[in-house]
Amino acid sequence: MIARGLAVLGLCMALATAAHGSVRAGPLADAGAFLAAAQQQDGGFAEAGGTSDESLTAWGTLGLVASGGSTDARSRALSYLRSHEEPGMSDTDAALVALARLAAGDRPDTLLARLRSLKPGPLVNAEIWAILALRGAGEPAPRTLVRAVLAAQSRSGGWSWLRGGKPDSNDTAAALEALRAARVGGAPIVRGLRALRAFRNRDGGYALTKGRDSDAQSTAWAIQAMFACGKRPGASTWRFLARLRKADGSYRYTLRYATTPVWVTAQVAPALAGRQYPFA
Repeated sequence: MIARGLAVLGLCMALATAAHGSVRAGPLADAGAFLAAAQQQDGGFAEAGGTSDESLTAWGTLGLVASGGSTDARSRALSYLRSHEEPGMSDTDAALVALARLAAGDRPDTLLARLRSLKPGPLVNAEIWAILALRGAGEPAPRTLVRAVLAAQSRSGGWSWLRGGKPDSNDTAAALEALRAARVGGAPIVRGLRALRAFRNRDGGYALTKGRDSDAQSTAWAIQAMFACGKRPGASTWRFLARLRKADGSYRYTLRYATTPVWVTAQVAPALAGRQYPFA
């Protein structure tokens, strides 16, 4: 029992070290190796037995960059995203792809022009991700979008992906990252952090919505938001994430379920690296 406790403690220390950027090894390196192995011949990313698609490739690219993936792997992912830039993609996907391309060293001018002209609508997550992408490009966050995100904050302090919807941890965390990237401070951030912490379970992990089991992605989102807001995740949060790590470097979705490991691991990697969106 003592040996097992020391092993868990050691893994948590490795996670915390990686999260503060001093050493990119251990869990972060293993997550990066898993993502690299999931990259397809066409440069895109897919789950086992699947085919590449733009959304998962964008997430995979962000995870690859966060974990210090090779220049060649980044270049191949970027080529895939460039060649699959579809005019019909949603505003949220356009912003996600733009953010991933920027992280890989590209300048997606067509997508950025689209995001600059985005008008507030029913999808709060489109506004959140547009802010992140434009700030990732070094551009100011459009005030209309910042005001729209602030106006979408619920009475509880959290955010939903849909205007008027029920808040969840992931969109609350993403909104906090976007607002901090737009240099918003004060009461909205304090209220948002309080709302985010309400999704934390007794095991130290975070759930997508209240009453659900803790999951890797929600926990990783919470960690990123805390870093964006200048806060430190608690040790129990790192311990929970460590419990989800598999021998191949990937992460389980929950303690009970291991599903979509590429997507899950891609979203966990930035938290392991101690990086929030947009990547500097």
